[in-house]
Amino acid sequence: MSYVRKFYISDTHFCHDNILRMQPRLFESIEQHDEHLIQRWNAVVDPEDVVYHLGDFALGLNNPDRIRSIFHRLNGRKFLIYGNHDVRRDGDLHPTIAGLDWAARPEALMFVRDEGQHVVLSHYAQRAWQGHLKGHWHFFGHAHGRLESLGRSRDVGVDLPDVNFTPRTFKQLTKGLTDV
Repeated sequence: MSYVRKFYISDTHFCHDNILRMQPRLFESIEQHDEHLIQRWNAVVDPEDVVYHLGDFALGLNNPDRIRSIFHRLNGRKFLIYGNHDVRRDGDLHPTIAGLDWAARPEALMFVRDEGQHVVLSHYAQRAWQGHLKGHWHFFGHAHGRLESLGRSRDVGVDLPDVNFTPRTFKQLTKGLTDV
């Protein structure tokens, strides 16, 4: 059995035309954006690896075939910690997102172990999280780089310079972080 690596990423916003202006992301079209993210993802993630996506996987949910196509082109066993763009206005998971072949049912919060450490995964940043006083880590998205890391808590969104539109490992994401 080979070693399975774990990766983290958030806020890919596949098929979301407005994301190019909102952040901004310097791509000429959403198709160019999506292709770049797919290429960066598959350059580091092998088919047997695990990827935790911390929300806002896709928008443009009126194009479910394109979203399914993108999903199936991405390497790895994919888990979703859903974000605000993954749910309908009533709070239910959007059927297109729910219908993707996630490795487990998408959740609002997830607890994992990586490199012998406990990690709390959420789309939203938390000031206090389960185990924060015991040295547990917290990865989040949603902020698009507008919230600085705080102790063992950090944004794993694609917009951050050290993420650079690429899923990253626990070691890569925690390098240089210190406790409060």
